[in-house]
Amino acid sequence: MKDLLDYLVKSLVGKPDEVKIEDKTDESGLTFTLTVSPEDMGLVIGKGGQTIRSLRKMLTARAMAENSTQRVYLNLTEITPA
Repeated sequence: MKDLLDYLVKSLVGKPDEVKIEDKTDESGLTFTLTVSPEDMGLVIGKGGQTIRSLRKMLTARAMAENSTQRVYLNLTEITPA
């Protein structure tokens, strides 16, 4: 699933080199934390949140296709300057 998310997000953003995806599995399910540059936040969120909602739905569909019973979550953060 991480490869699907990576492909989709890097196709959307202007700075694909700065995209980072971390995944964590616990008792509540599988959580992906997506980090993008501040300039790309609007592209990933989309108008009215449509893009990020669609990404979440695709991850859920992929989990169902893989017969996974765990829930899938997607959190979005921006790169913070060091």
